[in-house]
Amino acid sequence: QVQLVESGGGLVQAGGSLRLSCEASGRTFSRYAMGWFRQAPGTERDFVAAWSNSNTHYADSVKGRFTISRDNTKNTVYLQMNSLKPEDTAVYYCARGTTAWSSVHEYEYDYWGQGTQVTVSS
Repeated sequence: QVQLVESGGGLVQAGGSLRLSCEASGRTFSRYAMGWFRQAPGTERDFVAAWSNSNTHYADSVKGRFTISRDNTKNTVYLQMNSLKPEDTAVYYCARGTTAWSSVHEYEYDYWGQGTQVTVSS
């Protein structure tokens, strides 16, 4: 059983930065793509960023502001969020892909963290 635990969320003013972390259990972490998604109140969960085989992919809304990275020695994936905007407010989830290839689709991720709240004030 794989467990993903996010941390690093919080309240920040617009223009500020946060770094989210997601630590995964299990010994096969490096074999799978990892992704970040977010869900604002009353909306569907949306793709944010993904990492696979040293390639990264970002939603247009965060491109140039967010950076995904991973440390396979620590079984951890990070999301560095800079120049935050109020519209970035959401619960952020990390997820493990079903393969080594990243995807923007939720159904191609099989394990999910519990989520961490990010609130950006104007």
